[in-house]
Amino acid sequence: MRQVWLGLLFVIAPVVADAQQATRVHRVALLGLQPRAAGDQAFFMKALGDGLRDLGYVEGRNLVLDFHTADGKPERLADVAADVVRLKYDVIVTSTNEVTAAARRATAAVPIVMAVGGSPVRAGLIASIARPGGNVTGLTFDAAPEAYAKPLEFLKEISPKLSRVAVLRNTTPLWEPMWAAARDTSLKLGLELQPVDLRTAEDVAPAFAAMSQQGVRAFLFWLDPVTYSERGRIADFAIRDGLSSASLVRQFADAGGLMSYGPSLADLFRRSALYVDKILKGAKPADLAVEQPAKFELVINLRTAKALGVTVPPSLLLRADRVIE
Repeated sequence: MRQVWLGLLFVIAPVVADAQQATRVHRVALLGLQPRAAGDQAFFMKALGDGLRDLGYVEGRNLVLDFHTADGKPERLADVAADVVRLKYDVIVTSTNEVTAAARRATAAVPIVMAVGGSPVRAGLIASIARPGGNVTGLTFDAAPEAYAKPLEFLKEISPKLSRVAVLRNTTPLWEPMWAAARDTSLKLGLELQPVDLRTAEDVAPAFAAMSQQGVRAFLFWLDPVTYSERGRIADFAIRDGLSSASLVRQFADAGGLMSYGPSLADLFRRSALYVDKILKGAKPADLAVEQPAKFELVINLRTAKALGVTVPPSLLLRADRVIE
């Protein structure tokens, strides 16, 4: 009889464990910096939520997914991150280096998944791409530096006579590889690059005044919290001054910029769910290698092209993942 009961225990125990796992409610926080009114909350939450749903997590049944933000105020990040830690989430998903750094300072115990990391080793967020160490892992926005110079080729294709292009940049070491790649590409295309510093929101208007004085007819900018949050103003200034423009994220083209080419933010947030799932099932962030972008997208805004009086070649339109008409 004792052997029978032991046999039944071996059969029942895994079933009970699976049932407990299935009914356990997992708590995941998405921590950001963007203002609530900007609409990014819904975009990022949907992408992350879709990824988690594909893996069997359903809000209200086995998942709580909450959004916390410093509402566009970097000085509040430390307090918001500390609040998130006190609420005892199982995993914290972060949206930028600044947010990841704040979460990392707030806790060394709660797993942190970067949805959009930028040069995380150079930024001191992880030890290495292959073995991050600590409690941080996830995805990086980084690809081969040449990919970030690709928009220069598209700008030249749209305007073959283009000779000078400005690069709006935040002068930090993280962007040095991208600047070097853009410089190499510009030499091949016969373009002169003109760096224009843009570190804060107050620098947007002076940046456009500088570009006007320097006689540039097009500009490129990379991704950081300032350029991302100010993308609408940047697009408006570009149309006002008749400047062709390109960025790395489709949100710029959506906001009225001429074009964008770069990693899909939606795909990065959706893929971050894979890391959340692995961690919830027992994996340690320190052992999960950081991944690079897998999906790039080219978006062209034909409404803006019309406003600028430029013609986008049909061959470029055919390559676009999305055309805004």
